[in-house]
Amino acid sequence: MNLIKIVTIAQVASAVLLIISILMQQRGSGLSGTFGGDGSGMYSTRRGIERALFIATIVFAIIFIGVSAYRILL
Repeated sequence: MNLIKIVTIAQVASAVLLIISILMQQRGSGLSGTFGGDGSGMYSTRRGIERALFIATIVFAIIFIGVSAYRILL
């Protein structure tokens, strides 16, 4: 396989994972207040899966930026 194809696949995969991890986060009221969600506006500390998802989002963002920068250099 060509190196450009591998980098392109890695870029698309990291972008999809980043989008999914961002969309899975539930922080603040956003549109959830419109549809009957908890609109109290109180923020608590991240625990458990929420913390892991937050860290995964940061890791996916770093990977995406790194792969994108590497692709520019090719």
